[in-house]
Amino acid sequence: MAYDLIIIGAGWAGFNAAIVARKKGLKVALVEQEILGGTCLNLGCIPTKVLIQSSKTLKGIQDAAAFGVEIDGSPRVNFKSVLCRKNRIIEQLKKGIELKLSDVEYFTSRAELVSFDTVQLQDRKLQGRALLIACGSEPARCEGLQFDGKKIISSNDIVSYEHIPASLLIVGGGVIGCEFASLFSLLGSRVTIREAMPQLLPQEDLEVARKLETAFKKRGIEVVTHAQPGGYDFNSYETVLVCVGRKPRIDGLGLDSAGVKVDKGRIVIDEYLRTSVHNVYAAGDCTAVNMLAHFAAYQARIAALNIAAGTPSQKASNVNVPNCIFTYPEVASVGLNELAAKERSLHTRVRVFHFLASAMARIMGEAEGFIKIVTDVRSDRILGASIIGPGATELIGVLTVAVQAGVEVRHFRDLLFAHPSLSENTAEALREV
Repeated sequence: MAYDLIIIGAGWAGFNAAIVARKKGLKVALVEQEILGGTCLNLGCIPTKVLIQSSKTLKGIQDAAAFGVEIDGSPRVNFKSVLCRKNRIIEQLKKGIELKLSDVEYFTSRAELVSFDTVQLQDRKLQGRALLIACGSEPARCEGLQFDGKKIISSNDIVSYEHIPASLLIVGGGVIGCEFASLFSLLGSRVTIREAMPQLLPQEDLEVARKLETAFKKRGIEVVTHAQPGGYDFNSYETVLVCVGRKPRIDGLGLDSAGVKVDKGRIVIDEYLRTSVHNVYAAGDCTAVNMLAHFAAYQARIAALNIAAGTPSQKASNVNVPNCIFTYPEVASVGLNELAAKERSLHTRVRVFHFLASAMARIMGEAEGFIKIVTDVRSDRILGASIIGPGATELIGVLTVAVQAGVEVRHFRDLLFAHPSLSENTAEALREV
């Protein structure tokens, strides 16, 4: 069968590409080997945030007395009900995706590229004017720690774990490791997190990382940075969670047969999302540019528009990608942090607003953390922001707009935000010198 576009992978990238391509009038085939929605919907973004919300709800109940609310007895977690809620939300969202894909031909099958325009499924061949590879990623393995699905597990495994582990060793203090450390600590697990780098969240602002480490330690999480490989005391923990990153899942796709270039385990693309083959594009985690679902969707939309146009004209050049980490307290960032600005020899000013001075943060009982904004002295523009504290993952949105639009400090700080609110603190940060 012949199509205008064949998409391999129905995760967040593949789904968004299919929607855009259909709106442009293309005949689209969407192929997925496993589950509609990919990692984001089934094993990553959505299930983890459902579990995190349950853990934060528990903490809110435990802290109720501080708000004058008396609760008789100790709250307990029915983890089976938590998992049922997680599965229900996933199925509801999946039905929404299915509805949006109603005019896209969907195939559940393994896919392999036979040539630059032909894809072999398990029971048929498809031909396409253009191909888009959006096959996602999988948990990276750690030398000396082989996943067995029981004692040593990956992030894919733990979202379907049927009980709360009494003790949990987390190998890797990046985004995934920190989210699970926060989550299971709130649910009552004894947690240790080991990170080989000098700080948790190695890509984030140093002060933010230190603040998170302090918050973790206050809650009883053991944090080990500069952790040496090996020497794991498995006997002291019920479960070992390995979170050392993710890697593109491209094995068995037949990329060599189609002439698609691969470098260091990732599909090589240009600024238009084209691979080394003129009609084959790639988007999402398999390109390893930025392994975030919203960036995958962005890449996929650009790729679909270029495919529909025939001659690519739109560049995937947006580098202002918000990074949101749903720990407790939350962490978020966009643009340049303080160190990145210094490395570029930019003449900058850093402004910090502490949530201790925020009326709404105190009302919420979450006055821990700060907003840190980096500005350019010469142009007066906002270059980046890092936040740790209440609502960080929502507050970063308005600062993403500011960074992307090149908003000047004087304009942003004169905006009117409601009082009392958390959002007003973004402008307050820019009034601090």
